[in-house]
Amino acid sequence: MTTFNEHPGQVFRVRDLHEHLGLPTDEPSINVTRSRLGRLVRQGLLEQPGRGRYQKRT
Repeated sequence: MTTFNEHPGQVFRVRDLHEHLGLPTDEPSINVTRSRLGRLVRQGLLEQPGRGRYQKRT
């Protein structure tokens, strides 16, 4: 959430978010993050402006 708070208008793809944070970009890691981001969307903290894209809810 810190990255989304620091860049409130920016739309992130999961792989871009991993690269930005220095996390591994292998598929299992990407899938875990995608699942977590989906949960944050359902909780109303993030929005999904397009398939595979996430940004902070305004």
